Amino acid sequence: MTALHWKLVIDAADPHAQADFWAEALGYLVEDNSAQIDRLLSAGYVTEDLTVEAHGRRAWRDLVAVRHPDDPYQEDNGIGLGRRLLFQRVPEPKSGKNRLHLDLHAPSGRRDAEVARLEACGASVLRHVKEPGGEWTVMADPEGNEFCVQ
Repeated sequence: MTALHWKLVIDAADPHAQADFWAEALGYLVEDNSAQIDRLLSAGYVTEDLTVEAHGRRAWRDLVAVRHPDDPYQEDNGIGLGRRLLFQRVPEPKSGKNRLHLDLHAPSGRRDAEVARLEACGASVLRHVKEPGGEWTVMADPEGNEFCVQ
C-alpha cells in the first residue's frame, strides 16, 4: 500500500486570522493561491465575492492553508504537498473539547519560553499538567482550539 497524502482541516470563524496565528506559531508559510484564483476569475469559474485580499494578494474568503516551508508545493496554484493545516470557515462556533489536537515539541529546556512566545502570538494557557508520564502545557489558539506544548 502507498502512503496517503493528508492535511489537517480545522473549522474556523476567521480562517485567515487562524492561518496567521498558526503560521507564526509553527514557523509555517501561509499558502499563496493568488495565481490559481486569478486564473479561475479570468475564466469566469468563480466570482469576486469568493475572495478577499490577504497579505497584499488575492485569497479565498473561506479557505486558507499554511504549509511547512521546507515541503514541496505546486507552483501553479500554491498548494502544499507536505505538512499542511487548512482552515475552513464554518458558521457555528466551537463547542466542547477538541477530539483531535496538535502537540508542539519545544526544544529541551525551552517549553516555558515557547509558551510565552505563543501567548504573545495570541494563544492562552489553559493549564499546566505534570504527571508520571510527562509534563506539558495545555493552551488554546485564538478561537479556543486546544493544543499542547511539551
